[in-house]
Amino acid sequence: MSAAGSLTISARFAGGRLADLRVTLCRPPVARLFQQQIPEAVVKTVPYLFTLCAHAQRAAAQAALAAAEGSERRAVDDGELWIEYLHENLWRLLLDWPAALGQPDARDAFVAWRGERNSRAVIERTQEALQAVRTSACACLPQLGTEEAPTATRLDPQIWLDYWRGDADRRPPPQCPVSVAAAYCRRLAETEQAARALAAGAPCPVAAAGGQGWGVGQALTARGVLTHAVHVEEGRIINYQVWAPTDALFADAGALAQLLGEGHYASAEAARQALNLAVLALDPCLPYTLELKNA
Repeated sequence: MSAAGSLTISARFAGGRLADLRVTLCRPPVARLFQQQIPEAVVKTVPYLFTLCAHAQRAAAQAALAAAEGSERRAVDDGELWIEYLHENLWRLLLDWPAALGQPDARDAFVAWRGERNSRAVIERTQEALQAVRTSACACLPQLGTEEAPTATRLDPQIWLDYWRGDADRRPPPQCPVSVAAAYCRRLAETEQAARALAAGAPCPVAAAGGQGWGVGQALTARGVLTHAVHVEEGRIINYQVWAPTDALFADAGALAQLLGEGHYASAEAARQALNLAVLALDPCLPYTLELKNA
C-alpha cells in the first residue's frame, strides 16, 4: 500500500454485463497523527502528509482550525491554489481522457504548461493549454454520447459541521456526476473557469463553519470538495478527520454502479473500457487496481 493508500475495483463480466462490482479502499490513519498536537503543528504538517493538492489541504486545515477557535482565517495564495487545480485538470484532459478513449494525447502541450506554471508566463501558457484541451475535446466528446450540462461543485461546510458534531446521523452524500459524459463536461467547464479566475486574480473557493472548539473547513480541488474537520480543547487537537472526494466516491461501489447503469457490452475488453472510463470520471486520487473476471 502506498502512502495514500490502496484502491481495488473488481467485477465479473458475464452475459454481456458487468456483475459483482466491488470497491475496496484502504487509507492509512494519517489524521491520528494530529491528536494532542497544537493547531499550528497541524497546519505545518498537512502539506507534507498530503502531497497531492497540498495547497488545498493546507487551506482547508487552516479554515477548519480558525473556525474552531473563532479566529480570523489566514490568507491563502489564490494563485497557488488555482495553478494546483489547473495542474490536475489539465493532466486529466490532455493525457488521461484521450488515452482512455483511444485518442492521441496532448503531452507536449501539458509539458509546456507544467514547465512554466510557476513563471510569469503562466497566464499565456494556460491559454495555449486550453486550446489543446478544446482540440482534444472535439475528438473525445463524440465518443461519450450526448454532451450534458455540468452541475457546479458546491462547498457547504455547515452540513458537514452538523455531521461532525453529531447533530446529523448520516455523513453528507458525495456530489456524484450523473454520467461519464457529465463528468467530462464538468471538468472542461471548470478548467475554463479556473483559467479565467487565475487571469483575473479571483479568490479560490475556501469556506468554513464552526465555533466553540468544533470546525470544518473546505477547499475546492480538481476532484471535488476537500473537507477537513477538527475538534479542539484547551489548545490541543482532540480529533481530526479528512474527507477527500475519493473517500466519498469510492467508499463503496454505489457511485461506479450509477455511472455504469445497465450497460451491455460486446466483449470483456469493451466492458473493461467502460469500467475504466467510469473510474476516470470519479477520478481517484491514488493509483488503483482493476480486476475483471471473464465468466
